[in-house]
Amino acid sequence: MDALHAPWRIEYILAPKAEQAESLFTRIAQSNDDEANYVIARDRTCYALLNSYPYTGGHLMVVPYKQAGDLNGLTDEELGDLMKLSRRCQNALTRVMKPDGFNIGINLGKVAGAGIAGHLHIHIVPRWLGDTNFMPVLAQTTVVSQAMKDLADQLRAALK
Repeated sequence: MDALHAPWRIEYILAPKAEQAESLFTRIAQSNDDEANYVIARDRTCYALLNSYPYTGGHLMVVPYKQAGDLNGLTDEELGDLMKLSRRCQNALTRVMKPDGFNIGINLGKVAGAGIAGHLHIHIVPRWLGDTNFMPVLAQTTVVSQAMKDLADQLRAALK
């Protein structure tokens, strides 16, 4: 079995994070500046945004407005909305970026890799054959080949 290593992310993981009453996702949900926050879609109970610390270009997240630590904290309606927006985002990424596949997942709890453990979210990561290379390992650098602002604009248009 091959292992995928992402050592450039350790700076974010280990960086001190100020304790806040509300999560980053709650602050973004309440913000009016969707462009600065890379929000690409807003629905009734959830929204989608590009990840500012992507594993690869197009890495986005779908987030419920309600701050819940796991799936049990959401109503059936909120769960349904979360999955429907995830499907819409996957379809938009397929149209805009034409990936060969996807990693789609939820990390529940710090030990499972959740960067924002108290506010569940779904990661949607487009993947391409051969999308791993030497840059992260040797140069501790990830290559994101498209400006996030441009990609956000394209995804917003695809999601309309």
